[in-house]
Amino acid sequence: MVALPLLLTRAFHAKSDIPAVLRETAARLPQLTLHQAEVLGPSRLLTDALERRLEEAGLRPGDHRSTGIVLAAAGSSDPEAIAVIAETAREWQRTAQWCAVRPAFASASLPRTADAVRALRAEGIQRVAVAPYVIAPGFLPDRIATGAREARADILAPVLGPAPELARLLLRRYDQTVRASTRGDSAPQAA
Repeated sequence: MVALPLLLTRAFHAKSDIPAVLRETAARLPQLTLHQAEVLGPSRLLTDALERRLEEAGLRPGDHRSTGIVLAAAGSSDPEAIAVIAETAREWQRTAQWCAVRPAFASASLPRTADAVRALRAEGIQRVAVAPYVIAPGFLPDRIATGAREARADILAPVLGPAPELARLLLRRYDQTVRASTRGDSAPQAA
C-alpha cells in the first residue's frame, strides 16, 4: 500500500502524524507492506497550477513583470516547511519572471496574507495577486481570502483544487514510491 499525503510541505503531519498511523496499521496488519510517498511540494507542476488558477481569476498572460504575487500557504510551526515555502516563492519569481513573489501564511507563521499584500504595495508594486498555495477550500483558505480582500489585492485565485497538474504530481509521487520500494530504497517508506 502506498500512502499519498495530500500535503505541500514536509511539516508535522508528514513527519509525525502519517508515519504514526502507518506504523500502527503495520503493527495491526503485518501482512500489509506500507510505504509513504513524499509530499507534493515543491514542484514545478504546482506553480504551473498556481499560474493557471491566477489566469482563471483574471491575470492576463504577459502581466508577470508588472504583478507582485503573494504565495499564501496554510502555515506551519516547522521551520523546514516555512523555508520550503520561502524558497518556492523565490524560485517561482525567478522562473516565471514575476516582478515579486512573497510568501504569506494563514496560521502559525508570519507574515499574514494582508501584510504581504501591503508590503508589496509599499515596495511600489501597483498590481498584487494572491495565489493560495492550498489544495482544498476550508478554514485556512478562507483566512487567506479574507486577508486578500482586507488588503485589497487586485486578484485572488481559487485554491488548487482538482487541477490536472496536481493529478499528474500524485501519479508521479506514487510511481516514485513504488519504484523505490521495488529497489529496496528505504527513503520513501514510512513503516
